Amino acid sequence: MDKYKKYRGVIVFVTAVAILAVLVFNMLVPKINEMNELKQTVEDKETELQQLNDKMAVVQAKIKKIKNSIMSSQKKIYSPIESDLGNDTLFFTLYNDVIEMLHANSIKIKSIDYTYNPETDSFVKFGKDVYFVCDVDMELISNYVNLGKLIQDLYQYPYYIKINNVEVKPYPKDKTILMTTLSLRLYAHTTPEDATSSIIENSGKPLEGADVPLPQ
Repeated sequence: MDKYKKYRGVIVFVTAVAILAVLVFNMLVPKINEMNELKQTVEDKETELQQLNDKMAVVQAKIKKIKNSIMSSQKKIYSPIESDLGNDTLFFTLYNDVIEMLHANSIKIKSIDYTYNPETDSFVKFGKDVYFVCDVDMELISNYVNLGKLIQDLYQYPYYIKINNVEVKPYPKDKTILMTTLSLRLYAHTTPEDATSSIIENSGKPLEGADVPLPQ
C-alpha cells in the first residue's frame, strides 16, 4: 500500500478534476441547449419576417394597381364625410340617390331587395373594413323613354355604380309599358378618403382581381 501513497495526491487531483468537469458539464449543457433554442427561435423569426415582407410586397403591388384603376376611372368610389357611420348609413346614402333617380324619372318600383357585401366581389375580398359593397335588385315598371333616362342618369352619377344586369320585357297587355329587372352594385369607402388611403397602405390582406379597371 505504501507504494501507492506517493500517487495519492495525483489520484485526489484527478478525481477532483473529474468531479469538477462533471459539475461544469452539467452546468454548461442547459446553457448550451438554451442558446441553441434561442438561436433557432431567432432564425424562425427571421424566416417569418421575410415571408411577411414578401407578402407585403405582393399586397403593395396590388394596392398600386387598384389605385391606378380607380384614378384612371372617370368616376370615384363614394367616401363618407365622417368616420364610423356604419354600413346602414353608407347604404342609405347611395340607395337614397338611386331611389331619387327612379322617382325623378317616374319609374314605379314593383319590388326591391338588397344584399350586403357579396363575397364574390373583389373589393369585398380585399376587406370589409375598407369597402362597403351592396347589390340592389329591383323590378321596375316604366315606359321606354323613362327607362332610357334612368340608365343615362346612372351613367352620369358622379360615383361609381356598377350595373350587374338589366332585363327588359314588354308588358303583355300593353307593349308600351316595360317590366324591367335591374341589378345594381353600389360601392363606398367605409371611412373618409384620407383615412381609407391610410387603411389600405397598412393592410396586410391579399387583394385578388383588383387590377381589373372599374367598368363604366
